[in-house]
Amino acid sequence: MKIFSGLSKKATYLMAATALAVMAAPMSAKAEDRVSAVHAFPEFLVYTKTFLAMVADINERGKGVVQIEVRGGPEAIGMFEQPAAVRDGVVDMVHTPGSFYGANVPEIDAMVASRVTPMEARANGGAALMDKAHQERFNVRHLGWIDGGIKFHIYMNSEPKFRDDGILDLTGVKLRDNPIYHAFFEQLNATTASMPATEVYSALEKGVVDAAAWTEIGIPQLKWNEFLKYRVDPTFYNTDIGVIFNLDAWNALSPESQKLIEEVVIEWEGKSYADRQAEVAADAKTLADGGMTFVAHSAEAGEVYRTMADDAAWARMYERIEGGGAGAETYKALRKTYALDE
Repeated sequence: MKIFSGLSKKATYLMAATALAVMAAPMSAKAEDRVSAVHAFPEFLVYTKTFLAMVADINERGKGVVQIEVRGGPEAIGMFEQPAAVRDGVVDMVHTPGSFYGANVPEIDAMVASRVTPMEARANGGAALMDKAHQERFNVRHLGWIDGGIKFHIYMNSEPKFRDDGILDLTGVKLRDNPIYHAFFEQLNATTASMPATEVYSALEKGVVDAAAWTEIGIPQLKWNEFLKYRVDPTFYNTDIGVIFNLDAWNALSPESQKLIEEVVIEWEGKSYADRQAEVAADAKTLADGGMTFVAHSAEAGEVYRTMADDAAWARMYERIEGGGAGAETYKALRKTYALDE
């Protein structure tokens, strides 16, 4: 009995020692979440620079938690193919204009025709509605509206003409098109040609197009002002560049990773908005100093011009989401949060 008692005591000591060793050993580090990403525009454009800076911010603050690997831009995956790539899980995260996949998520037109800032849309519930639509229709999270508040101009290589009512007349003008503006350009009677931004310089050089719409900033960087000599005022629409994330990949992230990414993206909504506003005047001066002529509608015609643009976007969305039927409540909610309708 003493022998067995001794062995039992020895075994007890060994078990206790093992338990203490396990408790004293450092916990094994949890694996970092890894995220793949691409961006729609070339690296030299300010919009991509914003995205890359935001990713760097996430990676710095996310050491040991989450890291984002940027695999490139349109040279890696074509800019118009990127939305489907993130939807299908080819990549986890994409920085892209919503209009590139607007046929799939027509609610994006609320951002296009928005009369509020990204920060206001987040505060009044518009951002949550946008995210919900993306999850239900496209299998992605819509995490944020980046570089918002930047509007568009039409730039031309010949002096613009106006109708009898004072509205721009694009009859006979070969205008580079994009899904964001198509419905509006049809009303202005333009002949349109859809193409990626990376092909526009060559198209202008060869005379394939003789006009293009682009944002208030970025023309000097693209060097389109080598051919485009007139800017039509006023502005219309908003940039609708967002960060979208595959829903399945998002759900696989740790709560810590999700919280960090969301927090940083929301911070950059406000930061990028402020940064871009400061650049609008600088780019306008660059264009004017380079010889570009700014041609304006009258105040009255300009308001009609802007309203035509907004109405075209809202009408397109109304039709796509059955705003008069099943989508009536969604349409009403988006009008309230993005257009400030009562």
